[in-house]
Amino acid sequence: MFLPSRRSALRVGGGALLGGLSLPHLLAAPDKSRKATAKAVIFLHQWGGPGQHETFDMKPDAPENVRGWFKPKPTVVPGLQICEKLPKIAAMIDRLTVVRCMAHTTRMANHASAGYYSLTGVVPPTDDQRLRDTIELFPAYGSIVSKLAPARPGTATFVSFPHVIADGSVTPGQQASFLGKAHNPLFFADDPSRPDFRLPELSLPDGVTPERLQNRTAIMKLIDAQSDLLEKSATARGMDESFQKAVSMLTSPKFRGAFDLSLEPEANRDRYGRTTYGQSCLLARRLVEAGAKFINVYLAQYIGGAKNGWDYHGFNKEDPVARLNELLPLTDQTLSTLVLDLEERGLLDTTLVVWVGEFGRTPRISANGGRDHWPQCYNAVLAGGGVKRGHVYGASDKLGAFPTAGQASPEDLAATMFSALGIDPETEIRDALNRPHPISRGKVIADVMA
Repeated sequence: MFLPSRRSALRVGGGALLGGLSLPHLLAAPDKSRKATAKAVIFLHQWGGPGQHETFDMKPDAPENVRGWFKPKPTVVPGLQICEKLPKIAAMIDRLTVVRCMAHTTRMANHASAGYYSLTGVVPPTDDQRLRDTIELFPAYGSIVSKLAPARPGTATFVSFPHVIADGSVTPGQQASFLGKAHNPLFFADDPSRPDFRLPELSLPDGVTPERLQNRTAIMKLIDAQSDLLEKSATARGMDESFQKAVSMLTSPKFRGAFDLSLEPEANRDRYGRTTYGQSCLLARRLVEAGAKFINVYLAQYIGGAKNGWDYHGFNKEDPVARLNELLPLTDQTLSTLVLDLEERGLLDTTLVVWVGEFGRTPRISANGGRDHWPQCYNAVLAGGGVKRGHVYGASDKLGAFPTAGQASPEDLAATMFSALGIDPETEIRDALNRPHPISRGKVIADVMA
């Protein structure tokens, strides 16, 4: 959910706050008897597409133009090797499951379409770099969780930061689509690594106490009660719902306090790294503690360039090795620290961490000196939330080109995340035209679950 500004939060009448929305009904409710293995999901989206050969599925015996630039490194799990640039992960990989058989059911090779696929678990209508967000496209995972299994009052169910990802235009799948604006993420683009980081939208103006805001809310309810607008307009009801969510977060010290990184020990902030991504991962942990249920942390705003996305074709004399020498240490520090920090705080068993991009990279290094897009085979890493420890699921061929064992698609990953949260993946929602859609078209990856 996008919160109003401090000024707009004090306007009289809920209808002054947010735009209209449609509130479709569920065709089937979540299975209340389904046992959840996780209370929250931290979805670490690796925009640009990390290469399997440079991370978790190295091919040291392949020809030079396949095996790439780095050597494999043994890990604490016997027989499991990963990239030498990931030593911290190698030392704690006994907490992780590595999935080596991710593949698209349809080969979406453009960032926009593959990005939408990775953020929703639904195949886009076309593999087109010009794919634009429309009300016909599917909601983000977190928006579905917001609709079916919302967090307690005073907490945002779905939070995303610190980027709106794009490749030329904004990538679809980051918001609620036909579920309505009330289920959009609480989004902010502020850099958590800045010394003055705070979230203005969750800061009350000077002289306004939580009690005073609550009283003003009561006044607005009285005013709204005199009008038949709320009785007749679903749009107005939606705006009122969004406003009440905003007020409940403004008056929740625990949720507002999650954004105050100055409360975190300096040593732990250093441990995550004083980077935008490192502090974003730390903030994700704090949001889990505050009760958020689905958190999207975007590594980068763009696929490459100065924003450090994983796109390393080697175009325009770009040095892929230099790019990887930035990305791999960043990944090593943040992923290992987040998982260990969750474990130390007793949160790992109930928090599912998912590290994945929109596709992998080509088996062979191209004439440009880098690797191109490859949705036919790539990796994901899972931890916590009922997932096996020190486990490898699936395998690829000798070139890292195609899966030879196991099956895992974005649809299957979606089903696995929903199931971990106790939501039946076969639950159906209705779109703006009242058509039913299952929230996942895949199957739970049973072999990754403990």
